Amino acid sequence: MTTTYYVATTLDGFIADEHDSLDWLLSQEQDEDGALGYDAFLRGIGAIAMGATTYCWVRDHLAESGESWPYDLPCWVFTHRDLEPVGERITFTSDPVPTVHAAMVRAAGDQGVWVVGGGDLAGQHADAGLLDEVVVHVAPVTLGAGRPLLPRPLDLRLVEHGRNGAFACARYEVVGRR
Repeated sequence: MTTTYYVATTLDGFIADEHDSLDWLLSQEQDEDGALGYDAFLRGIGAIAMGATTYCWVRDHLAESGESWPYDLPCWVFTHRDLEPVGERITFTSDPVPTVHAAMVRAAGDQGVWVVGGGDLAGQHADAGLLDEVVVHVAPVTLGAGRPLLPRPLDLRLVEHGRNGAFACARYEVVGRR
């Protein structure tokens, strides 16, 4: 079982702009079945960890688009706010990452745990020694400011790399804290 931070970032290391917008990401060409693609990744996932800001972005995007909650997996949303579920199998928690991670691993069975975002939540997993890998898709965009990719000093080891549409993508093993 692997815990993976699977994420897209701008060339200058931001996962969202200063207004938490992902417009920069949604305009980029990618192949969900291509190198380090989303579809293959998601087939190996059994549970999801998500920060409140990411959850609110997904919720608002779904409300705009009329789409429904895209995941049929158990999802833990780390938050200190009172939020309403927009789909099935969503658990809101303010418990520490190690406590929740144990529940996510049990729920995932022999599949992985996906840390969707944000960067601080991935960092909390890394701080607890619970983040195994980072899979990052780097877009040919710079923002100059926004939400950082991973606001922690970590040592990583490149395991795989490729190109997926407009993105340079890479899989890194988390070696440890720097």
